[in-house]
Amino acid sequence: MQIAAANGAAELCIFEQWVGPGAGAPTHSHPVEEVLTVIAGKAEMWIEDRRAGLTAGQSLIIPAHRKHGFRNVGSGTLHIHAVLASPIFEASFDGAAEPVKRWTS
Repeated sequence: MQIAAANGAAELCIFEQWVGPGAGAPTHSHPVEEVLTVIAGKAEMWIEDRRAGLTAGQSLIIPAHRKHGFRNVGSGTLHIHAVLASPIFEASFDGAAEPVKRWTS
């Protein structure tokens, strides 16, 4: 985590992830828009039933409330930069009783 409510942000949550081959983020949604950018590696990303392959320098804009996820489809580490339009990371996963919340104040 780089920027979030936990360190004083009022409007954004910015963080990076390093993901091993075959791993990623399962399908989930956020109540706000998100932008995922591949810094290094190869990713398969999806929004509902649409899938795309992304490599370094490419981004995906995910509208609020849309189910999405990603996984590392390369042989090396996938480095992702994420920006959410909220200072608190909140994600809803299918079958979960409540949303996951992170980096609150």
